[in-house]
Amino acid sequence: MTDAPAPSPAIDRLTCVIPAGGVGSRLWPLSRANAPKFLLDLTGSGDSLLRATWDRLAPIAPPERVMVVTGVSHRESVMEQLPELLSDNLVTESEPKDSSAAIGLAAALLELRDPDAILGSFAADHVIRGDVLFQRAVTTAVQAADQGYIATIGIHPSHPATGFGYISCGQARGDLAPFDVYEVTEFVEKPDVAKAEEYLAHGGYLWNAGMFIARASVLLDQMALAEPELVRALREMAASWDTEQGAAARERLWPTLPKIAIDYTVAEPAAAAGKMVCVAAHFDWDDVGDFASVANLLTRGRGSDLAVLGDGAQVLSDASSGIVVSESDRLVALVGVEDVVVVDTADVLLVTSKHRAQDVKNLVNRMKVSGGGHLL
Repeated sequence: MTDAPAPSPAIDRLTCVIPAGGVGSRLWPLSRANAPKFLLDLTGSGDSLLRATWDRLAPIAPPERVMVVTGVSHRESVMEQLPELLSDNLVTESEPKDSSAAIGLAAALLELRDPDAILGSFAADHVIRGDVLFQRAVTTAVQAADQGYIATIGIHPSHPATGFGYISCGQARGDLAPFDVYEVTEFVEKPDVAKAEEYLAHGGYLWNAGMFIARASVLLDQMALAEPELVRALREMAASWDTEQGAAARERLWPTLPKIAIDYTVAEPAAAAGKMVCVAAHFDWDDVGDFASVANLLTRGRGSDLAVLGDGAQVLSDASSGIVVSESDRLVALVGVEDVVVVDTADVLLVTSKHRAQDVKNLVNRMKVSGGGHLL
């Protein structure tokens, strides 16, 4: 009788999952249902956020170990932007069901492919600078995940941001990896300015970047403690995925799944149970959640207070700051306006301020119920 072969090194069992969903309503009218945030170039680099995410993960995992979960309506756009993506690794949702379902389905598929598989979830619509530091953080998280923990990656805050959630870190866990690994004591929702300043002064808080690394089976078992029926349905769909019954199972089960974020089914309960650890990372990160974030990203270190985004954008400015996004051939002229946001598209002109950029989502919600859905 021969011994079972030992699992391959942890990093070789990592599959990077890219959840590519959500419209990005705070970036309307640039981001819309047919052109969501992750398919857009918001950095002026010439690449979409999705393409940049793929390229960032390429040194960590080959194409056969990168999976994208997206809506069925975005299938063709995703394949066009990612020609290296294997068809078996493109998982489509018939309707959005939030991150628990999207990431959980990927975990269920990976669990069947390899019982020792490690999943790393990395959003398609974030901006990261410092790829080597990113790769080091992921490698460290994989070490912890291979030992049965659910790991997340937290970002050292550079300022008291109120648009991000925070992670409260506890004891260092040098037994899991040689550096930068800490117990997670609590996940904290977006704070007000005073509380964010308190977090920075305390020094034990990191920005929550929404990245999760765990053995696929560990993640699903943790999710099942909070949502057993959800996980049962995900595993049932995965079991029939490539069979003749697969489509019927998905059609029957997917609409019944609850819409719930993975923060509530996995991250927060795992932290409360002492099963969550955090890798404190040092790369630059931003979820570019609104036009103020885009403006700050584009003007950082460039010696200008006015950001301009758009091929062929025509902007004339005098003593003005903020951001102009233009998809038209019209001249946008600014005189003496500070922190302005102007987004000029073929059918919508948005004017707001960086200070009120988060409130664009309120307009989108009003349009959904007032007959303006054709513009979303």
